[in-house]
Amino acid sequence: MAEDEKKEKRPQQVYTLVVEVGRKAGDGLPDKATGAALMCYASGVDEAEAVRETVAILKEADLAPLEVQGLGTLDERQKAGEEIGAEEIALMERALAENSVVVAQMTPFYD
Repeated sequence: MAEDEKKEKRPQQVYTLVVEVGRKAGDGLPDKATGAALMCYASGVDEAEAVRETVAILKEADLAPLEVQGLGTLDERQKAGEEIGAEEIALMERALAENSVVVAQMTPFYD
């Protein structure tokens, strides 16, 4: 393969995403919940890939993703003045190391 034929590999980054999910049979949410918000850390070469992977995995887990809000990478969040604790950074590092999606928190919604 010629040198100019090689594609430059873009590095994986971890994106913080908040995913709103609705109800679906077998979703595992509490009985009276109307949906939930999930805080996720997802790896990807860009935010769009991280979102696609997260939505696919949540659908596979019988959840019904409705909306995804991207909060940015660790660097972007720190530059915006957010203080990010060691536990959250460890979860981000895990998502990067495993090239995966880590659901860090679920907050059910009730009417």
